Amino acid sequence: QVQLVESGGGLVQAGDSLRLSCAASGRPFSNYAMGWFRQAPGKEREFVAAINRIGDSTYYADSVKGRFTISRDNPKNTVYLLMNSLLPEDTAVYYCAADRGESYIWTMTVYDYWGQGTQVTVSS
Repeated sequence: QVQLVESGGGLVQAGDSLRLSCAASGRPFSNYAMGWFRQAPGKEREFVAAINRIGDSTYYADSVKGRFTISRDNPKNTVYLLMNSLLPEDTAVYYCAADRGESYIWTMTVYDYWGQGTQVTVSS
């Protein structure tokens, strides 16, 4: 079992930056690929970014490519999402997730554990 706790969300203006963190506990963090997903009101949850176990491969949704950066610190059991140049359409609840495998980590269904989410609101 892995417990995931997101933090760092908030209310910002368009163009601002935020860094989300996701702290993991319960199992060796380096055994898991990690992903960030988001869900806006009235919309389905969607992929944002993912990173493999050792952090040398990353994947991004087209909508955030060039603005968001996913990274991980395995000794600290934490994955981060640095979000720059935020847009109002980035407003959503952001979730981190852990996957015991490393295939198709841009796909929501492969993830085994999920956090509770953190709200990000971007005003125009």
